[in-house]
Amino acid sequence: MSHHARTHTTPAHDANQATGQREPDPLLKVISYGGGVQSTALLVLAAKGEIDYSTFLFANVGDDSEHPATLAYIRDVAAPFAASAGIELHHLYRTRRDGSTETLMDRLARPEARSIPIPVRMANGAPGRRSCTADFKIKVIGRWLRRQGATANQPATVGIGISLDEIHRANRRRSEPHEQVEYPLLDLRLRRSDCEQIIEGAGLPVPPKSSCFFCPFRTVAAWREQRQNEPELFAKSVAVEQMVNRHRAALGRDSVYLTRYGRPLTEAIPAQPESRPEESDDSGCDSGWCMT
Repeated sequence: MSHHARTHTTPAHDANQATGQREPDPLLKVISYGGGVQSTALLVLAAKGEIDYSTFLFANVGDDSEHPATLAYIRDVAAPFAASAGIELHHLYRTRRDGSTETLMDRLARPEARSIPIPVRMANGAPGRRSCTADFKIKVIGRWLRRQGATANQPATVGIGISLDEIHRANRRRSEPHEQVEYPLLDLRLRRSDCEQIIEGAGLPVPPKSSCFFCPFRTVAAWREQRQNEPELFAKSVAVEQMVNRHRAALGRDSVYLTRYGRPLTEAIPAQPESRPEESDDSGCDSGWCMT
């Protein structure tokens, strides 16, 4: 699936006659779109003219890695809605130097890799370091922005869909030199529930939570739902965990897991759910990038 649209840029202001210097003006204004609730609410608000953004960028970590429901929502709902409103929705992928596409699954499948790009859980349940957000979301969007002319002296404005009930996450998004980050939902003091109402008010279905289907930050409830309702996807998640551990074993390293329970996925998420306290909701990539 791919949705390409013409490049949209905003012309710079005329030189300031009084000072002889050009007034600073963002070259581009874009929304980092994740296909989830918050960033889809931004899409509706942009279509209604309530926020000044006409370009949305979806950094796809790979059709083999993104949750299929998110890809289906973008294809069947978000892209047609954006087109009807005159909004550009660009579908971006990470590319190698030879021009080929690299997916997150490709990166995970490299047997020679000495680091794991996703935040797998150690035996004690603590998440490991990760590079997936930076490499497959932030850098992909950044590369597109630089191709359009964004620089440190003339940065692009990048809107992130963090809602008021998630305000603590705003501090976790470090700005790149070529961008200036904004939080339109915070400016409008909107919560996730408000975002859902905005989407429904536009006649659109509320999107599912967006994330990679095998993300270790998924809650136990989300894993249970996947095992019960999406058994084929759960089997793929199990295969991802096993593949990673085969590679680690070959390097003489200990096992890692996709949940915090320090056990293989099939044991941590049994077919018959155990009685355990529910975890708080995971953040996913609803805002356009992973924030947990």
